[in-house]
Amino acid sequence: MTKTTDDPTIGRLVADVTRDLSAIVQHEIALAKSELKVSVRAGGLGIALIGAALFLLLLVLILGSVTIAYFLTMTGLHAAWAFLIVTGVYLLLAVVLGLGAWTRFKKVSVPEKTIGAARQIPSALSPGPTPGQRVKGARRA
Repeated sequence: MTKTTDDPTIGRLVADVTRDLSAIVQHEIALAKSELKVSVRAGGLGIALIGAALFLLLLVLILGSVTIAYFLTMTGLHAAWAFLIVTGVYLLLAVVLGLGAWTRFKKVSVPEKTIGAARQIPSALSPGPTPGQRVKGARRA
């Protein structure tokens, strides 16, 4: 029985598999890049639209404040007092929100368990003693 030259060798099979896997990986990377381009473009547009909406909400807040102040002048208050009242309400709201944030920040603590576990990693990764080697601090019985 003689071998024909058409039978693939193991080296040729390995080379074919390596080439095919390389092509698959390259195509997957190209696909991921094209999907990410679409996602990043959509995300960027979404961020821009949120920024525009926030800017418009800021304008609404300013104009609403002026409107409230002018409504207060309709009750007979001087305009300066009306604007001062609106400013005071916003200042009071800012203080309440700031104190709420401060109490939340005081509850934040250092992750003690995680730090302790991370400090144990180097000793866990270091090689242990060889079978005939004596461990430091161990006493002989």
